[in-house]
Amino acid sequence: MRITLSIIFVLAALLAIPTVIGAIGGLESTEGGEIAVVRDGGWFDDNQVRQVIDPGSGLTWTGMWSSVHPYPAQQRFYTITADAKRATTLGVDVVTVPSSDGVNLGIEGTLYFTLNLDHDTLKRFDDKYGTRTYRAQNDESRAAWEGDDGWAAFFGQAVRPVVDNALRGQLGTMRCAELVPSCSLLASTALKDQSGDAKTPPQDSNTNITRVQNAVNATLARDLPQTLGGEFFTGLRFTLAKVTLPAEVQQAVDRSLAANAAVSEAQARVAQAKAESAANQARQEGYDKCPACAEIDKLKSLPQGITVYAPGNPQSIVVPTR
Repeated sequence: MRITLSIIFVLAALLAIPTVIGAIGGLESTEGGEIAVVRDGGWFDDNQVRQVIDPGSGLTWTGMWSSVHPYPAQQRFYTITADAKRATTLGVDVVTVPSSDGVNLGIEGTLYFTLNLDHDTLKRFDDKYGTRTYRAQNDESRAAWEGDDGWAAFFGQAVRPVVDNALRGQLGTMRCAELVPSCSLLASTALKDQSGDAKTPPQDSNTNITRVQNAVNATLARDLPQTLGGEFFTGLRFTLAKVTLPAEVQQAVDRSLAANAAVSEAQARVAQAKAESAANQARQEGYDKCPACAEIDKLKSLPQGITVYAPGNPQSIVVPTR
């Protein structure tokens, strides 16, 4: 009898411990900047979405052994940059896009967006993207809801290709000089015809960059829902921050600028010499017409304090000593 009671007690304890753990683990809450999708996960449950916990909630009963998938509820941004201090979790990188005249342009910018917090939409998002893993920077596989690393891994594999494609589609139709004015110094821009005259007038790169931004935003608003399979993001806005040239092309531009500066400096010296020569010639012509004027100018140029001045005798200028 005692053995039977002991066995019953042990079995009850074994059942009670996981039950208590499951009950305690069935209480979840969210912070102000996150929203959570709860999926059933009990011994006798399926793995379907159970509920959605809104941002900043108190303790919420999610069921025993359920899994919670937290996602960012605030506006997020994804930065493409060569600056290590500004780079996102995906690291330092740029999008390289060939211009229509064959120059590889480095594109840096930031995409701003917010996850769609509509419950039905979020459930579909979790079904499609929260139930698989993505390769992170450290080569580990992470789910999209597993912290910043997991979200960055998802974004890099699912969203980044759409962003890259939008940039290539819009910038690939433009000439280098339309986005980087210094490209007009390069022969590869082919902006001049055989007579040396410009085919097109200089353009404002800021205006062109704004036009590209608007086109990229319109493309993303159309392509992202189609590619991802739903309106999973809102407030999409891409800001084009910088367009850079390849190192060797930038060096060629710098050399061209330096050569142009040297030419301008030499031309300025020639112009100055011509101006001085013309002034001297005009002055001499004036002296020829007015010899007295020449003597007057001589007197004005004499040092102050002289005591003797005899025109025509270079030794007859006496300056008193102190």
